Formats: sequence, structure tokens, C-alpha cells
Amino acid sequence: MDNFRGAMLMVLAMFGFAVEDMLIKQMAAGLAVGQVITVLGIGGAIIFAFIAKSYGDRLWSPDMLNPTLMLRNGFEMFGTLGFVAAIALTPISTASAILQATPLVVTLGAALFLGEAVGWRRWLAIAIGLFGVLLIIRPGMDAFDPKSLLAVMGVIGLAGRDLATRRIKATISSRVIAFYAFVVSIFTGLLLLAFGVTGSSWSMPGTVDTFRLIAAVFIGVAAYYAIVAATRIGEMSIIAPFRYSRLVFALVIGVFAFQESPDRLTLLGAFIIVASGIYTLWREAKLRHASPSDATAL
Repeated sequence: MDNFRGAMLMVLAMFGFAVEDMLIKQMAAGLAVGQVITVLGIGGAIIFAFIAKSYGDRLWSPDMLNPTLMLRNGFEMFGTLGFVAAIALTPISTASAILQATPLVVTLGAALFLGEAVGWRRWLAIAIGLFGVLLIIRPGMDAFDPKSLLAVMGVIGLAGRDLATRRIKATISSRVIAFYAFVVSIFTGLLLLAFGVTGSSWSMPGTVDTFRLIAAVFIGVAAYYAIVAATRIGEMSIIAPFRYSRLVFALVIGVFAFQESPDRLTLLGAFIIVASGIYTLWREAKLRHASPSDATAL
């Protein structure tokens, strides 16, 4: 029952993030994306500040200068810059499909930088998954859009964030980490504005965009809480594959909200990425339950 509840919470979280992406893309038609991200960062930071304080967490402490936390925040900024710009400037279905490669890049980074054992099967799965990304991007072909590399930038940043999170000391609560993540979003939005990426002017949103901003703040916070609850309730090996439901939601939103029509290569690439990612998660689950002598074979 716990695994079922965890899986449902994960699906709800992915639905929430997909809806938040949709709202950001819709607002990007009339507002500078930097402004949108700044407002979302302010809203999320305020909410998580209240949550953290209610648990007695200290928001401003020497932990702010923890090198690993600072590294995580740097990757968070880099990844947010890339992925949000990709959502605004490219089809949401394409950006979301590329984003699904993040777990594969996390496994790759864990092997290269954290010394984690990765067997030949997972190396092969990583290579196949990255081939799926190439099918979507298609470098060197007529269909290649340089803006799609923004989503790749997002994948690298978010994977680096996840890897750094593994090394943050346990005394720093997830609530404080979330608070810092939203604070970083504020600076990310201001950076987008300063460099004129997807708009450089700050303007008053209309009634519809105001409601979209408010909805995006609360949906984003709720989705974050749902994913935290999911990881605490269920076994990661069972609930983690449900992260890929975000792609399904993104494809549906892309078709109905933005009249997108992903071509066959994009759909094939997305399928390859998801299949490789699920296989990698399955092998990692086997690794956790394997004896030390069997670990290197996985």
C-alpha cells in the first residue's frame, strides 16, 4: 500500500510540474521569462521560509556557505536557466523529452565523479539513452534547432544538482534546501532579465497572467512536497520510474494547449530515453540488493 501511495504521489508531482511548465510557457507569450521565474522564486521562497520556520529550521546559518550546498545552488541556477529558456523557446514536448535523460546523466556523473560502480549493462543503457537524445536534437541535420541545446543545458544542470544533493550533510533539512533553491530562482530570473534572455523588461501582468503566476507558485510548491512525500513513503526502485509520467503529461499538454505535433523521430527518441532510464533504475535497484561480489557486474 505504501508503494502504491508513493507511486500515486509521484505521478501527481509530475503532473504538477508539467502544468507549471505549461503556465510558464503561456506567460512567456506576454511577460519576460526572467520576470516569471523571479516572481515564482519569491513566492516559493516565502512559502518554504514559513514551512521551515514552523519546523524550527534556521534559514540563515553557516550552512549557507557549505561548499556542497553552494555547488548544488550553482547547478540549480545553470539547470533552471537552460530548461526554462527551453520551455519558452522550443516545443514543450521536445524540452520535456530531453529532460527525461537527467537520471541517465546522474548515473553517468555518479560513476565519473563519485566513484560509484557501474557495470557494462548500465553503461550500455546510458549510451542508448543519449542516442535517444541525439534523435530528438538531430545535430547536423536540417531539422536541428540550436535552441534545443538549452534543454541539454538544463539536463546537465539538474543532474549536477542531484549529484551534489547526495553529498549535502544530513543536518541541513530538505526544507532549507528547498528554500535556498527558490532563492536561487530569484537570482536566476534576474540574470535572465539582465541579459535580455526571452525579454528584458519588467511589466505588470494582466488578470489572466496574475492568476497563472499565483497558480504556478502553489502548484510548484505542492508538486515539490508531493515528490518529497513520495520518496519517503515508497521504495525508490518502485516509485522512481513513475517520474517518466511527466513526459506523458507534457506530450498531452503540448498537443492540446500549444497545438504541437511531435514527429516520429522525437517520439522514438523519447521512448528510447524512457526505456533506458527505467532499465537503469531497475539495475540500480538490483545493485542495492546485490552482494558486494556481484556489484561490479551490474
